[in-house]
Amino acid sequence: MSTRTILIVDDSATIRTMLAAIVKGMGDYQVVEATNGFEALRFLHLGLDLILTDINMPHINGLELISYVRANPLYKSIPVFIISTEGSAAYLEKGKQLGVNEYVVKPFSPPALRILMDRYLNQTPYQGA
Repeated sequence: MSTRTILIVDDSATIRTMLAAIVKGMGDYQVVEATNGFEALRFLHLGLDLILTDINMPHINGLELISYVRANPLYKSIPVFIISTEGSAAYLEKGKQLGVNEYVVKPFSPPALRILMDRYLNQTPYQGA
């Protein structure tokens, strides 16, 4: 089985470091980090197995990134989690409309996040179109 690749998109270096530690603690996963949605677009071609993204970021925010991913036939089947402090009903509904797989509100429980991630990562790996 090849190494799975997870993209972490957040403008906070602290959150990216914490999420990377959670992912790496789960097993043999490659972590790719981006500080905003614009930077994240450069990594989509890698055959990602999961995207973890914040909402509020400069340049291209998380909602715009998800919209692009879901609209592109090459990437639309990649599981996407929003991990954000934005926990209002309006944001939850927007995430649902965009087709996110999971919406995790900060602060969150790392063990609970691991369980959610494991649910998606132990399915058949994304192979691209």
